[in-house]
Amino acid sequence: MVIPEPAGRGGHYVPQLAPLRPVPFQKLPPGAIEPRGWLAQQLALQVDGLCGRYDEISDFLVYETNGWVDPALGAWEELPYWLRGFGDLGYVTGDSGVLTRTQRWMDGILATQAADGWFGPERLRTSLENGPDFWPGMPLLAAFRSWYEYSGDERVIPFMTKYLRFQNTQPPEVFNRSWGAFRWGDNIDSAYWLYNRTGEQWLLDLVTKMHNGSADYVSGIPNWHNVNLAQGFREPLQYWLLSGDAKHRDATYRNYAMVMGLYGQFPGGGFAGDENSRPGFGDPRQGFETCGIVELMHSCEMLTRFTGDVVWTDRCEELAFNSLPASYDPQQQVMHYITCANSVQLDDRRKHGQFQNPFAMQSYKYGVHQYRCCPHNYGMGWPYYVQELWLATTDNGLAASMYAASKVTATVGAGETVSVVQDTEYPFSDTIAFTVQTQRPVRFPFYLRRPGWADNAALKVNGQRVHVSGDWMKLDRTWHTGDRVELTLPMRTTTRVWEDNQHSVSVDRGPLTYSLQIDERYERIGGTDEWPELSVYPESPWNYGLVADAPFDVVQREAGDNPFTTDGVPLALTTLAQRIPQWETDTEDVVGLLQPGPARSDESVETVTLIPMGAARLRVTSFPQVAADGKDWTYRTRITASHVNDGDSLEAPDSGRTPESSADTSIPRFTWWDRRGTTEWIEYDLRSVRELSEVSAYWFDDTGSGQCRVPQSWQVLWLDGETWRPVQNTTPYDVAVDRLNTTAFTPVRTQHVRVEAVLRPTYSGGLLQLLVT
Repeated sequence: MVIPEPAGRGGHYVPQLAPLRPVPFQKLPPGAIEPRGWLAQQLALQVDGLCGRYDEISDFLVYETNGWVDPALGAWEELPYWLRGFGDLGYVTGDSGVLTRTQRWMDGILATQAADGWFGPERLRTSLENGPDFWPGMPLLAAFRSWYEYSGDERVIPFMTKYLRFQNTQPPEVFNRSWGAFRWGDNIDSAYWLYNRTGEQWLLDLVTKMHNGSADYVSGIPNWHNVNLAQGFREPLQYWLLSGDAKHRDATYRNYAMVMGLYGQFPGGGFAGDENSRPGFGDPRQGFETCGIVELMHSCEMLTRFTGDVVWTDRCEELAFNSLPASYDPQQQVMHYITCANSVQLDDRRKHGQFQNPFAMQSYKYGVHQYRCCPHNYGMGWPYYVQELWLATTDNGLAASMYAASKVTATVGAGETVSVVQDTEYPFSDTIAFTVQTQRPVRFPFYLRRPGWADNAALKVNGQRVHVSGDWMKLDRTWHTGDRVELTLPMRTTTRVWEDNQHSVSVDRGPLTYSLQIDERYERIGGTDEWPELSVYPESPWNYGLVADAPFDVVQREAGDNPFTTDGVPLALTTLAQRIPQWETDTEDVVGLLQPGPARSDESVETVTLIPMGAARLRVTSFPQVAADGKDWTYRTRITASHVNDGDSLEAPDSGRTPESSADTSIPRFTWWDRRGTTEWIEYDLRSVRELSEVSAYWFDDTGSGQCRVPQSWQVLWLDGETWRPVQNTTPYDVAVDRLNTTAFTPVRTQHVRVEAVLRPTYSGGLLQLLVT
């Protein structure tokens, strides 16, 4: 980790007060950075699309009936989520309609504060074990902070002071309840923000109280909910700014490495958390919640400012360019709950073999109640990104932290105001030009981040090559208006091998990851013309493996209005690939699990086109490789059942994982819950006729924690033509726990076999493993 020097207490933008650790960077106020180019276009879509007009359709955002402006009414996280992004959208775009509505909400909420400091819905005062629910106030504090920095509203500082004093009166147990328990890092950041403006020492006592009382991220991962992880993993490092204890800083790095090592083994910057990260669900067909995408971006932005470690900036760009645009439709009218590295159909059906939640997650909807948190929360993604493009440094300079066409106006040097215009098509181009605008010559340090993938970055100042080393390339000189800095970040096409996901590979060029271009057919499934609900279906083959060691050619294309679409993306790659017929969708049209690679294919070699992941709504991004000496893939068993619990997996019994016990919750499971005392079945289509003589069942039984038990009885049936017949057993049907129960029978030849189970009265049942031989 190379931190720019010096990390100190200087700078023109609210320095870090002792005893907090000095940091290298300070955030500029909202409005200091003007987005241009494709970034301005994404924000314009947002103003006219889901975030900018969500108050027209979400009943959670009706001013007159909202508990955040009328404490007698109810409300929770939806308005805080939305207002946090909506307000900042106004500040970075200057849109008058957004700004006017933002001020109305701010005025209304600020007027609700009670004498003891509480604000918002009264019922939240006692909604958690007769104590307050502080979670939904956390994103609102962020909204107040941005509003204050933009407007200078003098009500905000005393309002936040009074509210945080109220928090400081609470007993320790209040800090370890519900969602807030895992997200106090957000509130710690607000306490630091206020402390750096008021110097009131009790705020640091409150920070320690929050840290000690909330979920323990120092000892390990306290909760595997994906959004909790995206927000919470950084909390120890935030506390390190006060404690100075390296174990707190190191815990954040360890937490991130653990999460990504277990569940982030595919491209796009996210990790497998379709609600929770779960053992056995790490294939690239798993997805990352849209809330998780924007919260993890925000965490990485904060960690960049706190540490100066460019690894966090690189990770933020990876999420922003590859995952965020794919989470919504090309017009940003609708969005979905989950974005996956491999996803070949976005329909409105539940996926029992893939996702945890009991609702459809992948079609594009305005989703007020279906997706609820994500469409209210996603809006902070691009506005926050704009505000982190440029950072003030504590040595009175400027840092170009992330790259996009923009103009920054800031105070530098001895107090002079300068502007710097950034012209670039990055990440679709490797050249970035900066032009200084100043009334008079001014000396200040100008830092430029060197991305981790940029081995041969080159700098020119006014056409002359300069040699600067380090993760942050520092140009310290007297600047004149018209001075021009040119940064070249040569982009090479490389592949990453994901060993923990069957040695699949992904393709990168600079910060962009590339996906197979699949012809997309959009089908309206509901909604209105303004807010259409959409499914997306493939109209071309997708089951390709990339030929090992084949070259990649860069293809420049005519750029469209929106580079994050298949038609508008300005560049593509071509390479050689072969289809793998055995790689299919499952019975619910979910892309099949990867199998060990490299794979062998007898199909003809074809030239395929890859486009940036963020432009592909349907995509294969983690590819098998194909090689002449590769492994033969098999057609996977297709599984159906009389019923499957919405949170369970149809494919679990055939996953190849061996349970540790009948109550093993560390691997995927199949259950018939919540059917009880009924006769149920699960069926294997073996894909070809085979001779069978044994079936082994490892029953799920959660005695002591749930309502599933081994069945009362079971039998095996085979399909003879169109007739299901019971096998002729030579051994009994056992129902023991904690082991495979194998029954042998007179051999039969069939493609289809069923296990039929009679569930115990008042109980349900299920399987962890089902072997057919």
